[in-house]
Amino acid sequence: MFAVKQYEFGSPDTLRPESVPDPVPGADQVLIDVEAAGVHLVDTSMRSGDEGKLPWGKPTLPLIPGREVAGTIAAVGRDVDPAMVGSRVVTHLGFAHGGYASRAVREAAALHEIGPDLDSVTAVAMIGTGRTAVSLLHSVPLSERDGVIVTAAAGGLGNLLVQAAKRSGAFVIGLAGGKEKTELVDQAGADLAIDYRQDDWARTVRDKTQGRQLTTLFDGVGGTIAREAFHLLSPGGRAGIFGWSSGTVLDLHTTDIVDSGVTLIPAIGPHTVAQAGGLRALETEALRCAREGYWTPLVTSFPLSDADKAHEALENRATTGKVVLRP
Repeated sequence: MFAVKQYEFGSPDTLRPESVPDPVPGADQVLIDVEAAGVHLVDTSMRSGDEGKLPWGKPTLPLIPGREVAGTIAAVGRDVDPAMVGSRVVTHLGFAHGGYASRAVREAAALHEIGPDLDSVTAVAMIGTGRTAVSLLHSVPLSERDGVIVTAAAGGLGNLLVQAAKRSGAFVIGLAGGKEKTELVDQAGADLAIDYRQDDWARTVRDKTQGRQLTTLFDGVGGTIAREAFHLLSPGGRAGIFGWSSGTVLDLHTTDIVDSGVTLIPAIGPHTVAQAGGLRALETEALRCAREGYWTPLVTSFPLSDADKAHEALENRATTGKVVLRP
């Protein structure tokens, strides 16, 4: 099969397309013909070996990166119903790897079947990114009384949050970098699409929201942008943290929290796993949201052979939405 392998830590060019033997499904596993593989920002940290961004430490090399796949079951291992062959499925590979390939294996119990009403690219956008959005919205429920700020609003997760916030009836401000991205934020339904590359963007928000309560921040950028957005919140607001693409998490002092009365909610890591029903329930709900048209994920696709280009573009913030590889 065709796959992308990594033999050393470093820049995107350490990702090497090559031909490798097909994986063999073991007991309780299936073999999937991959139609779409998800790329996550954490993949770039694993590739570079940046332990500061990897709570579980560096992976063991060599490996085939990638932890999200969708496709068709090609074969089954022992103790798996042969009738599953031919079913279209999506799955998150957990702490395993192997997604950047034309074939992957996974335990049958971890699969979600997808019917003809859900394409593989949409499904793979939901299985990890979508489930995080669901988790965050469970922790920070929205209504028409809310004023919501979403950073990284043209990213895979941020764009879903803009859509959800607007559907709740909230007033939505989406922050993104550059004209092309703010146009996509506007198309997602934001009431205000603001370019945070403009030096006076926070003043623009204040000028256009005078008298309106800004109750909620969803932050995936961190750094200075997140701190400025935090200080736009009304007293007693909420801040849900889902990432820090700037390289630095939102940095606050205890006095910032005490003075503002803002509640901080981490939306990734242990908080997500601890939710009722666990990750599988979150995945199921995310897939349902896509199937029913509640969410339409924004996606940037690359050929599998261009995984290095996908990583480079993601790190340079040159992508919009969820990044997906197509074998």
